[in-house]
Amino acid sequence: MNIRFLGAHNAESRQTAYASLLIDGVLAIDAGALTRGLSLPEQYALQAIVLTHRHYDHVRDLPALAINLYSAGRSIDIYSSQEVRDTALERLFDGVLYPNFLARPPEAPTLHYHPLRQGRPVAIAGYAVLPLAVPHGVPATAYQINRPGGRKLFYTGDTGPGLGRCWEQTSPDLLITEVTLPNDQEETARAAGHLTPALLKVELEAFRQLHGYLPQTVITHVWPDAEEEIARQVADVAEALNCPITIAHEGMVLVL
Repeated sequence: MNIRFLGAHNAESRQTAYASLLIDGVLAIDAGALTRGLSLPEQYALQAIVLTHRHYDHVRDLPALAINLYSAGRSIDIYSSQEVRDTALERLFDGVLYPNFLARPPEAPTLHYHPLRQGRPVAIAGYAVLPLAVPHGVPATAYQINRPGGRKLFYTGDTGPGLGRCWEQTSPDLLITEVTLPNDQEETARAAGHLTPALLKVELEAFRQLHGYLPQTVITHVWPDAEEEIARQVADVAEALNCPITIAHEGMVLVL
């Protein structure tokens, strides 16, 4: 799998973009930076998008993408929990701010929605996808993704501490997770359902205790103003656990 980080932060600026991953040019996870990060031909090549949760920084580019696809006579499959459709998609495409591309055009809607149930595997765009619940401030879904028989990645999206149930159901070669705040803001992180480097260390230790190894780990959703501090603290965690941990950046590409 070719994994491209279109957005790796939780703040939008000239240098930073909201959460979005692109796998092999066809499968996107979250939609915070799809149109700002992709050319029109690249947008037209997308086959499916899976969404982790309803927060704006994870769905922001869906209206702009839908307009582009509609104008080109194309459509795309959208996968998420029903909660995301009810609380986010129905509001974005309410016919007031933007046309209802979930139903337009009637014969073949631009956004072809598919509900997901956590814990139930599904085939999406040629990949095996396992949705799993993660702790966050709102209902949120993580995804294990692989081609059948191939290597696995696990993307938590936004998550707070308490990933033990996920670790029981996934054994990835690559873990993409979040660290939003530095260690001195642990109380804020816990309240919002996010991780600090210290909280990440606890989760990784629990993973290793269960599986006997640690996967290659990549960090996203970093608060830019604290990125240098977070990077230093994550480096301490990597050294303590003897595990490679990388801070993602916009445009970074990994091959799994």
